Amino acid sequence: MDREEELLQKAVVRLNAKFLGIVLGVLTGFGLFLATIILEIQGGPNKGMHLNLLSNYFPGYEVSYLGSLIGFFYGFLVGFAIGAVFGAVYNKVARV
Repeated sequence: MDREEELLQKAVVRLNAKFLGIVLGVLTGFGLFLATIILEIQGGPNKGMHLNLLSNYFPGYEVSYLGSLIGFFYGFLVGFAIGAVFGAVYNKVARV
């Protein structure tokens, strides 16, 4: 039984919660940035009607070039929080 536990401990990898948060933050922020830019370039009378609803949760966000930068900031914050919490919970559950 000791040998199996030792192998299992080697197989379980400790996650760096801060690094995971940064990676998910950049990906989430870039995704929102890119979606906003694409909708701004497409234009039209109701551009980004659904994406614009994020302004209810992210003050200052709108489908515009400035809004894409604000969206990147908020996306980074949300992604970082999710990644950091996930990493911390994983490490706690895995007891690494």
